[in-house]
Amino acid sequence: MSPLPGRGLAKGLAVTLRTMTRRSVTAQYPDAQPELPPRSRGVIGLLEENCTVCMLCARECPDWCIYIDSHKETVPPAAPGGRERSRNVLDRFAIDFSLCMYCGICIEVCPFDALFWSPEFEYAETDIRELTHERDKLREWMWTVPTPPPLDPGAEEPKEIAAAHRAAEKLAAAAQAAHAHVQARESQEGDA
Repeated sequence: MSPLPGRGLAKGLAVTLRTMTRRSVTAQYPDAQPELPPRSRGVIGLLEENCTVCMLCARECPDWCIYIDSHKETVPPAAPGGRERSRNVLDRFAIDFSLCMYCGICIEVCPFDALFWSPEFEYAETDIRELTHERDKLREWMWTVPTPPPLDPGAEEPKEIAAAHRAAEKLAAAAQAAHAHVQARESQEGDA
């Protein structure tokens, strides 16, 4: 039994007619921007002020796509009689997004919160060599990073914040005691 000629064409036309009557679910991307989840991974933003050039991000990167250059600078002593200190100054921070696999290890290992996920995903280039973005571009993307979600009201306060509150309360109590002591002394001197 041989297949009827044109049977495949009829099946294809039937599929076309069925889909023509359905509503389209395709989003016309450049005209309609997609709604991204709040924690989506786009590119990596750099908060340059927090970077201490510790090089942890570059060392832990499995793709070796982070390039950092720095130099040492001598800082004068903070107090008279103190000693000079040296600190690293960031000269270059670049990420090659043609190599990056968006694993987020660099963001996780950064002890100073200098790297963040940005939901920005429109950074295509016509030349692959232009996918190495320098710190100026990474700094621009930092402003697209969403604010972190608020803490759960029933959650335990982080240790660092609790310690800071205790230290602030001790300083306030000491300042108040010193102020009360000064007032008591002034009132005694006024009575005499």
